Amino acid sequence: MSDPRRVLERLLRKGERARLRGDAAPASLPMTEASARDYLSLRTLVERETFHAQVALAERAGAIAVQRDRHRGDGEHLLRLTVTDLQALADHLGLPLLDSRVREAATVLSPWLPLFPVLAEVLEAWRGDRKVRGHGPEAAHDLADAALAVQARLADDAHERILRRESARLFAGRPQASKRLEQLTPWLDLLSGGALVADGVVEKEHVWAALGLRREPQPLLLAGTGTLLLDGGVELPLATAFLGVPVDAVQGVRTSATCLLSVENLASFHDAARATGADRTLLLYTGGMPSPAWRRAYARLLGSLPDDLPVWHWGDIDEGGFRIAAVLAETAAASGHRLQPWRMSPTDGDRVDGQQGHVPTPAVLAAMCRWAERAGWDGVALALRAHPLCREQEALPAELPHATDPPP
Repeated sequence: MSDPRRVLERLLRKGERARLRGDAAPASLPMTEASARDYLSLRTLVERETFHAQVALAERAGAIAVQRDRHRGDGEHLLRLTVTDLQALADHLGLPLLDSRVREAATVLSPWLPLFPVLAEVLEAWRGDRKVRGHGPEAAHDLADAALAVQARLADDAHERILRRESARLFAGRPQASKRLEQLTPWLDLLSGGALVADGVVEKEHVWAALGLRREPQPLLLAGTGTLLLDGGVELPLATAFLGVPVDAVQGVRTSATCLLSVENLASFHDAARATGADRTLLLYTGGMPSPAWRRAYARLLGSLPDDLPVWHWGDIDEGGFRIAAVLAETAAASGHRLQPWRMSPTDGDRVDGQQGHVPTPAVLAAMCRWAERAGWDGVALALRAHPLCREQEALPAELPHATDPPP
């Protein structure tokens, strides 16, 4: 982009902001170091003449008024540029004004507004010249593609799909169709969560999993004793090592286990399956963020267990870990169970600085506490505020809860 065009575009945006504020005075740009370094840094006569010529063209188009220094040099030194006709300046630069861009964005997104009310908030933010997830109205087509994808997943939430295969199906005929969903991750998060601002760091794997999208097929892994009930009347004996089945095949379980423990990470799941008391614990691997299909299977398992059977979850002590816990707690509550935290308080286990954890930033800590409270774990949130800590569950050796353990 040339130096004069950069300055004129800066003036255009300043004029748009002034119009949004309802300023009576026309927007202007003083040719100072702070506002027009591009101009003041010109060194050669050719560069200055080119700059002056471009400004003169905008002036002749009726877009701007130019104040020149008539008392020194050649009398062409620029002192200030002022907008006289904002639309004329936009036309001169070949750029649509903000209200035109927002109208176009609204047309693109209008079919999706009934399904995703948050889009009305997006458009309102854009009308006020505010970015959403770092983007303005030019992102409307990306947001519409994300709406198409989320709608497709909502209509098929009983099944998990392979990320790139689903992307290729949804956007067939487009360049790099198989990677399109990955490019849309921030918008998928916005539409599925219904919030303009991301609640903490957006973990792409969590976003995809929450919509039932996986990089590769992932079975439901269980470990314990008893019998797993599958669709079609099929019954499979559980294994204390592990048993993997399709998530959409699970119908229930018969078990003598005295509690159920879901585990976020695979290594910890396998460690737990070998720990003392594994024969009395039904273990379930969440695969990170549980998908809608996984949550359906989880609900069916909970529905086949006694109402008073303790239900626990063990995950990372970090923002993602508590976000997962909140999702599980919601499913458990709908099934008549209360999800309890297992080893997810900063006071659980030995704290070894530099090895087993680190202190989160204030923003991350706030998000962790919000998700812990959403899971119904107010005590854990209080402990986090008193002892801020992030810790991966793999830092702790596997120990299992028992039915006699009191709730936290």
